[in-house]
Amino acid sequence: MQPPAFRTVSKSAVAEDIVDQLLSMIREKKLRSGDKLPPERELAVTMDVSRPSLREALRVLSVMGVIQLRHGSGIYVTALEPARLVEHLDFVFSLDDSTYLQLFETRKALEPPICALAARRITEQELAQLEECLTRSRLGLADYEAYLQADLDLHEVIANAARNPLLQRFMSSLRSLGKASRKRTATLPGVVEQTIQDHQVIIQALREHQPEAAHQAMLVHLEHVEHHLKQEPDVT
Repeated sequence: MQPPAFRTVSKSAVAEDIVDQLLSMIREKKLRSGDKLPPERELAVTMDVSRPSLREALRVLSVMGVIQLRHGSGIYVTALEPARLVEHLDFVFSLDDSTYLQLFETRKALEPPICALAARRITEQELAQLEECLTRSRLGLADYEAYLQADLDLHEVIANAARNPLLQRFMSSLRSLGKASRKRTATLPGVVEQTIQDHQVIIQALREHQPEAAHQAMLVHLEHVEHHLKQEPDVT
């Protein structure tokens, strides 16, 4: 296999340009998960950059979860798992309350169609998992963290039941953001009780393999939570 061709980097914003080039090579499949990059010295010469600039770029990519620096072994492209790549977005998410409403717009665009697909493809084992999530939700009324985890797990089971890897990636990338959102909404009056009722309706539609009913049930659920969130004075 021909090794990837690294380009020289312009002298302005060197570290940023290195990051951009390596990300582009991954997007274009010139670098893939598990690939080992050339040694640092060789890479710096090939790209015509200083080693301090290269190290800065590699640190950025490491924090992003794109590469792994293995002591004594080298530099490797990670598995590029969506959840790992977005795990630092929780901090960004916490900076702007308006993002909560943007998240619900995104979820309303994605989750009802996903739920409709799941209604066609869900298995008995997955339905049992949903019931188990619902049970944990009820028991978790006195345990905030247990309730949040059960809620996240329920939506993950539905996403997996859609049998669409691309949609699963989208939902996985929203998981960290969704956890931050749920921490906010679960404290609002009536949200937890309403959510449990909504989840019952969703599960029933999935059990009956009714795509349109499942789509509507998920949409109504998201709109219920969004409505409660909009009542908060500091959310725009």
